[in-house]
Amino acid sequence: MRNFIIFGASKGLGEAFVKALPVPGDQVWVVSRTYPDSMKLEDGVQRTWIEADLAKPDAAGRIAESLNGVTLDVFIYNVGVWESKGFSDDYDFEQDDPAEIASIININVTSAITCIQKLLPNLKQSAHANIILIGSTAGLDHNDYTQVSFAASKFGLRGIANAIREHVKPYGIGVTIINPGEIATQIPLEAGVEPVLSAYNGTQIPLQDIVSLVQCVMNLSKASCVKEINIPAMLDTNA
Repeated sequence: MRNFIIFGASKGLGEAFVKALPVPGDQVWVVSRTYPDSMKLEDGVQRTWIEADLAKPDAAGRIAESLNGVTLDVFIYNVGVWESKGFSDDYDFEQDDPAEIASIININVTSAITCIQKLLPNLKQSAHANIILIGSTAGLDHNDYTQVSFAASKFGLRGIANAIREHVKPYGIGVTIINPGEIATQIPLEAGVEPVLSAYNGTQIPLQDIVSLVQCVMNLSKASCVKEINIPAMLDTNA
C-alpha cells in the first residue's frame, strides 16, 4: 500500500496521475484549487481532496496540517502556470505584467520548495519514498521558447531537484525531475493512446507515456537513482 500526494491534480496530467498511479488499497491526497472529478471514482483507492491555492504563502503549511503527520511514499509536484499570452502568435515578453511574472515564479518555484520542505517529515517516515517533479523541455538548454518567466521557472525546478536530492540522499528518498514536451492533455486518459497518435502524429505526447514513466520510477528499488528524464515529443520542434 502506498500513500500519494499529487499537486495540480484536478485536470490534465495531474488527473491522469490520480486515476492511473494508485491501486486498490492506496491512499491519495489530491491537491488543487477546484474540486476534482476523480473524487467520484469508486475503484478501491481512498482519495482525499485538499483545497489549496499554491499562490498563497500559507498553502504549504495548510497542506501539511491536513496530512497530520501521515507517512507519504510518493510526492508529485505537477504544477506549471505560464504567461497568459505565452502561446499566442502575438506574444511579446516586453509586455509581460511584472505581477504575472512574480506569480509564475512563486507558483512554479517558491511553492515547490516550500511544499517539499513542509512535507519532508512525512516522506522521511516512508521505507521507500519518491519525490517526482514535473518540469518541461522549456527548462532545458537549446530550446526556442520565448516565454521568459515560464522557462526560467522550469530551469529553476531542475535546480530544486538537484539540491533537494543531495539533502534527502541520507534518508534514501529518490528525487526525479521529468521534463516533457507538449502533452495532449485535451484527450482524456480513458480514450487511450491511438487518438493522440492519429490527431497529432508525433507532435504531442499521450498522457499514458508520462504515467508510465512515473510508474517505472516509483517501482524501482532503492538502489536506483533516476535523476532526470527528458521526453520531448518525437516531432517537437522546440526540443
